[in-house]
Amino acid sequence: MTERPAFTFPAPMLLFGCGNMAGAMVEGWMAAGADGAHFHIVKPTSRNLPNGALHFTEAKAAPHQYDRLMIAIKPYMLADRAGEIASLLKPGALVISILGGVSTDSLAHHFPGCRILRVMPNLAAALGKSPLGLFAKGLNDADRADAETWLSALGTPYWMAAENDMHGFTAIAGCAPAYLYRFIGALAAAGTQLGMAPDQAERLAREMTEGAAMLAAQSPYSPAELASRVASKGGSTAAGLAVMDEDEAILRLMQRTLRAAHDRSVEQGKEAEG
Repeated sequence: MTERPAFTFPAPMLLFGCGNMAGAMVEGWMAAGADGAHFHIVKPTSRNLPNGALHFTEAKAAPHQYDRLMIAIKPYMLADRAGEIASLLKPGALVISILGGVSTDSLAHHFPGCRILRVMPNLAAALGKSPLGLFAKGLNDADRADAETWLSALGTPYWMAAENDMHGFTAIAGCAPAYLYRFIGALAAAGTQLGMAPDQAERLAREMTEGAAMLAAQSPYSPAELASRVASKGGSTAAGLAVMDEDEAILRLMQRTLRAAHDRSVEQGKEAEG
């Protein structure tokens, strides 16, 4: 595995909430060199806390105000918890939000005078392999450059030209890993129907996915060209592709899947606004 370059983490950072996604981000930062004590976390329970992190069960227990805070709660909870969060912020603080669908305007309404940075990662942030969708309000060029330095430890930052683009980014980069995992599971389950042992079928499905994904990431060829290079005319691969391609079955499935994720992202933003 390629060693990650050293980086300077802007400590301390307060996390208001720390579920699976925020936990993956912290794991990624710590793998890149951040210390657990750099993270101060407000969360009702101590479940799944990073090693060495400072933990507070409620906002009023935090020792001071912060100039950098990440919101990692459910989007619908924002309106009810905004007052607690605001009490933890220094004037002009950077508010980092990983709340799906919640706009910078909505965040700015709750946290006036603060700089707002929306980030959409996925769980591969723990490995430094996540695409990161970014959109900001109130950040200057220096702020953006600074954010990129510590976010790059988690993967590749992508600044969105328009905030509405975050919904599409969420669907394909934020949500789609779950769809890939579901595909891996289905592939393994289908393998057992061909007579393979369940553990062997799952292991093969995982290893095949890893190798194919690495090749796709590094290859100069398009996904369509790579598929054609695997399939020979009249062969086994072609027979399987014919099933997937019939009536554009897989394309239609992905279109419906991503549209549902996109539209739900829009709905979550509206719910957060009340």
